[in-house]
Amino acid sequence: MDRRKELQQQYKETPIEAGVYVIRNLAEHKAWVDSLPNLRSLNGRTFSLDMGSFVHRELQADWSRLGKEQFTIDVLEIVKPPENPFDSHKDLLYDRQQEWTERLRAEGWNLYQPLEKNTAL
Repeated sequence: MDRRKELQQQYKETPIEAGVYVIRNLAEHKAWVDSLPNLRSLNGRTFSLDMGSFVHRELQADWSRLGKEQFTIDVLEIVKPPENPFDSHKDLLYDRQQEWTERLRAEGWNLYQPLEKNTAL
C-alpha cells in the first residue's frame, strides 16, 4: 500500500469527535467559543478566516486587521455522545459551549457576541 493510501485509511479510521473550541484574540483579550460535531473540521475554521469568509463578521474583521499571529485556536473539551439515545448530541454540545462561555467570561475574557442558536440543524 502506498503512503497516500495509508494516510487515507488512517483518516477514515480516526474516530469522529465532537467538542467545544475557542478562538482567542490575544491582542484584545477577546474570545469566540463554539462547538463542532466533528472537530476534524476545525481546520476549515482557520481556512474560512484566512479566506475572509468566516461566519462571525466581527471576529473575521479582527482576524483580517490584526493577522492570524494574534490568535490561537484550541479545543476546550471533547464531548462524548449522550448515553441515552433519546438525548440530543447537538443540545449537549450547545450546553457545553454555554458553560465554557461562562468560564471564559469569569476568567476575564471579553466575548464576541454569539450567533443565534440554529435549531434547524
